[in-house]
Amino acid sequence: MTYEGDFRPHRVAVLALDGLLPFELGIPHRIFGRPRDARRRHLYEVYTCSVRPPGRVDTDADFTLHVPHGPQALATADTVIIPASYELGPVYEEGRLTDELAVALSHVRPGTRLASICTGSYVLAAAGYLDGRPATTHWADAERFQRMFPKVEVDANVLFIDDGDVLTSAGVAAGIDLCLHMVRRDFGTAVANEVARITVVPPHRDGGQAQYVQRPVPDPQLATTATARAWALGRLHEPIQLRDMAAQEAMSVRTFTRRFREEAGISPGQWLTQQRVERARQLLESTGLSMDQVARESGFSTAQSMRRHLQTALGVTPTTYRRTFRSHTGPDRPGRSGTPR
Repeated sequence: MTYEGDFRPHRVAVLALDGLLPFELGIPHRIFGRPRDARRRHLYEVYTCSVRPPGRVDTDADFTLHVPHGPQALATADTVIIPASYELGPVYEEGRLTDELAVALSHVRPGTRLASICTGSYVLAAAGYLDGRPATTHWADAERFQRMFPKVEVDANVLFIDDGDVLTSAGVAAGIDLCLHMVRRDFGTAVANEVARITVVPPHRDGGQAQYVQRPVPDPQLATTATARAWALGRLHEPIQLRDMAAQEAMSVRTFTRRFREEAGISPGQWLTQQRVERARQLLESTGLSMDQVARESGFSTAQSMRRHLQTALGVTPTTYRRTFRSHTGPDRPGRSGTPR
């Protein structure tokens, strides 16, 4: 591709491994292939690499892929994403890289952002990138993953974890959440939200992957907590008590709290904090309101309270966040999605 002046899109390399899941391979291409700037230039360049010279890569479906780039192309990437694969015996059984995978990863430049989708985290862990760091993977693999890689701080209750230059996601569709988060981190909420709208997915999902773990399912004839959540979202700027939310569903506080956790994977209080943080982010990016006004509009009692919650959730202060994202650029900001705090 040829670009004008100093403009260069962020280069995203997707590493296609034999036995890969086509759905997960397609997620980065779909999400990163959409963002454009005001001049309609693509903000990302996405390309697919193999651990071997260009050619055939098998999938877990009834078709194969022709991958146009070999491992050397990883050296030009700003971000490398590793989707899950079902044919990496040494990685999944012994926790070590295959020789060709180790050689391929040696092309990755220091400082390159690394990300995994689902059990692609095994590759990052086997390569040592996750030692001493928080990470997640598909909930069904979390216990085994922790046993195999004891140096990794595994959190099985989140949709993704952003640890700065290394990011991991939970199973399958959580890769969409992770990629949208990276777009949001790189170019701001407005760009990420537009991609989400085009892709027909929510820009931010509530809760973590604990809500998808198999457990006794509530009687479908019983009310859910959806009405209470919608009611609360329209009143984030007001004080909201747990009993008020429970009343929307005509439930006792105890029943409502249990049902809410079953559905969302987190408590009502944790969910409210998440929504208020998201509302504060939107206001900081899109308005010139003072910090006190943003705090009031998003439901925090004071600017100091808002500062504390944003610092915990995003790793930066409200002032730093506004300065970063009103200019549509962004540093690494560690954080987790769906983490009970």
